[in-house]
Amino acid sequence: MKILVTVKRVTDYEAKIKIKPDGSGVVTDGINMIVNPFDEIAVEEALRLKEKGGGAEVVVLSIGPKDAAQQIRSALAMGADRGILVESGELDSDAVSAILAGVVNKEKPDLVIIGKQAIDDDSGQAGQLLAERLGWGQACFASKLELGSGKATVTREVDGGHDVVEIDLPAVVTADLRLNEPRYASLPGIMKAKKKPLEETTPNALGVDVKPKVLVKRFEEPAQRKAGVRVPDVPTLVAKLKDEAKAL
Repeated sequence: MKILVTVKRVTDYEAKIKIKPDGSGVVTDGINMIVNPFDEIAVEEALRLKEKGGGAEVVVLSIGPKDAAQQIRSALAMGADRGILVESGELDSDAVSAILAGVVNKEKPDLVIIGKQAIDDDSGQAGQLLAERLGWGQACFASKLELGSGKATVTREVDGGHDVVEIDLPAVVTADLRLNEPRYASLPGIMKAKKKPLEETTPNALGVDVKPKVLVKRFEEPAQRKAGVRVPDVPTLVAKLKDEAKAL
């Protein structure tokens, strides 16, 4: 069995993000870059499935700058078998799904696991778009994943309880927060990761057109919140909520 997992290079969620003066993006100089946390959960789930089945190959894919090889190596240190880096600039979700489909058509995995969303743009679209391109079944926001004979059973947390779906393999699954808790890479794992194969390719080599369908014109910081005020009594509070805040 072969499992393909994505890892996106994103800014550290603990870093203070600043917008570039020209509004073209965020300042990344001096910012620590990490594996998208939901993708890290996807890698962990693939490794657990590998350990249960005994013979699965876990392939890690990242789309981004050459430096994204660092995030691939992090996943290899956790226990993945090999990596693929598709060098590219900023892409919208449609272009990302097209590249993913190109890699899937080449690798022929039995299962694709993707983080449900990336913490930089929070689009949460790549998995669904990929499944549509491939004509595969999909199960999004998975909190539990079990594999059977040619099928996957996925539990999803929904309002008011859980939704359990069964899909045929090959399939696309997107990982939610409570699917698992990712392991830390061991020192031997980190040393082995340096020698594991990492293939580099481009969208052109995959025959993929990455012309964007979504154009980001400008980034702007949210408006500063006004300081709160004290009111002398409840009638004044109600008046402010009604007339100023328009909350009533």
